[in-house]
Amino acid sequence: MGLQVEKLENNMVKLTIEVEASELEKALQGAYMKQRGKISLPGFRKGKVPRQMIEKMYGAEIFYDDAANALIPDAYAKAYDESQLEIVSRPDINVVQIEKGKNFIFTAEVAVKPEVTLGEYKGLEVEKTDSTVSEEEVDAKIAAEAEKNARTVVVEGRGVQEKDEVILDFEGFVDGEAFEGGKGENYPLTIGSGSFIPGFEEQLIGKMAGEETEVNVTFPEDYHAEELKGKPAVFKCTIHEIKAKELPEIDDEFAAEVSEFDTLAEYKADVRTKLEEEKKEAAKREKEDKLVAKAVENASYDIPKAMIETQTIQMFDNFAQRIQSQGLSVEQYFQFTGTTSEKMLEDLRPQAIRRIETRLVLEAIAKAEQIEISDEKFDAEVEKMAASYNMEADKLREFMGEAEKKQIREDMAVQEAVTFLADHAVEK
Repeated sequence: MGLQVEKLENNMVKLTIEVEASELEKALQGAYMKQRGKISLPGFRKGKVPRQMIEKMYGAEIFYDDAANALIPDAYAKAYDESQLEIVSRPDINVVQIEKGKNFIFTAEVAVKPEVTLGEYKGLEVEKTDSTVSEEEVDAKIAAEAEKNARTVVVEGRGVQEKDEVILDFEGFVDGEAFEGGKGENYPLTIGSGSFIPGFEEQLIGKMAGEETEVNVTFPEDYHAEELKGKPAVFKCTIHEIKAKELPEIDDEFAAEVSEFDTLAEYKADVRTKLEEEKKEAAKREKEDKLVAKAVENASYDIPKAMIETQTIQMFDNFAQRIQSQGLSVEQYFQFTGTTSEKMLEDLRPQAIRRIETRLVLEAIAKAEQIEISDEKFDAEVEKMAASYNMEADKLREFMGEAEKKQIREDMAVQEAVTFLADHAVEK
């Protein structure tokens, strides 16, 4: 196999890859063997037509596409390794020559990792973040826990209030006619949840259990059902039951039920400690994010368009996999949200650029500061990963290839570059 490397503008490179004619012949024969069962000619049984006869009838190029598709992946992979370039995009393939008896030639245009010129990154100034915890924050956290442990009781002798849950029947009418999907029986609705059409829930406030009432609303202009958009509607409702949350008394007994402590004072102290830890961690992340953003702003680089496109598509694919793991297809997600793949790719692009910029600059800092990951640190990281997967570290190492190990070390070096920025920052 032959390889020529041509540098283009904006950190793009053209690889010209040449595959020997004998390899092309093997691929053409393979394409014939694959397709012959689909081709029939008069005088021959299906699947028994000689290759020469097919090429004479339809032209030798009948097998070119399949042969090229068979040759390109392996030839490109070899060229990728041989070039020793840091390729950061998918290849843009173009066939230059494909003809029986001649070498197969194609080009692959790829983006390579751009050089980064670091600006100021040591001694960057950053505002100190307050991580103290107030008494009000502690009380709010405990109140939220009490809310989780509230019990629901049936209310009698008063009307519906905000945050109540009502059990009701309803039927909606537009222009005096009932419409599809506008009816429900014994439906549980939390007042203030905003789960119904705007204005619906508010009109139930003050109504009593057993009372029949009419609710007048107008469907939003962006409502999902085309025939109901902007239409006024009347819902005939019957409230069967009103329920309210009954909060537990916040005392020693409550503390003992929701925590490992016997007294409210001990529980409060523990809540404060945990909130302080959370705030300190959040402050640390905020500080690091600000410092990384400043280091990126101070650096210069030229990111190739193909690199951005590759990162954007990768983020889109990762999102699609997460959605599918939840039992939802991407098409269903688009249908429910009203978006499109084109719009999502457009929205992901700025995030993809930030991700690339951040990674490039942090890698450059790690290189400039000669940050290397020792075997001890690497082993400790593998132990941590293995514990999260609930497996033995040695087994995890067996599954890892050299590329995975290299990636882990690079990720760790990038994180240590972040720590370096924080350690050398000046807090104001």
